[in-house]
Amino acid sequence: MSALEITPGLWRWTAPHPDWTPQEDWGERVGCALYELPEAAVLFDPVLPREDREGFLRWLDARVSGRPVSVLTTIRWHRRDRSELTERYRTGIGRARGALPEGVVPRWLRGAGEVVFWLPAAQTLIVGDRLLGVPGAGLQLCPESWLKQERVSRSGLVGLLEPLLELPIVRVLVSHGEPVLSDGAAALARAIAQAREGPARG
Repeated sequence: MSALEITPGLWRWTAPHPDWTPQEDWGERVGCALYELPEAAVLFDPVLPREDREGFLRWLDARVSGRPVSVLTTIRWHRRDRSELTERYRTGIGRARGALPEGVVPRWLRGAGEVVFWLPAAQTLIVGDRLLGVPGAGLQLCPESWLKQERVSRSGLVGLLEPLLELPIVRVLVSHGEPVLSDGAAALARAIAQAREGPARG
């Protein structure tokens, strides 16, 4: 298991998605995160690794260190290993504002089927499927085909993402692709501008 501490208390790792097949239009490995707060620990879209699963769980137990654990998902497809971890730490699952630990702020992309999570102290945005990491510390909007079951098109998604530019984003942790670890607001602004200029993909 190789987890990277992005900034103190914020960890990211990748693991093979349990339902991935070669026919998918996204890579097998997906990103997950752990955020350590003084009074709680938060897991975002967690997937347990296939190799040394028990070793990873021992590492996670040590990081959690007896604190209450919240297991949060950005989008309905990302339930992944949520149930197993919820049972392990005996925590309720909820995405309502009142159920979130202080220091984790949900930002709903209404109509796009996703909630992104803003971590003010870490200046980090946690996203699911609506933003993808691209080589060179960049971002791009998801393909149009990924929105076919939602109420917005890719151009509508642009409007939902624009208010996030008001946040002092340094980092963007994505599920698909490489994370943005600096100048996150600029990367998001470029992705929005490119989506306006170019044709939808997928």
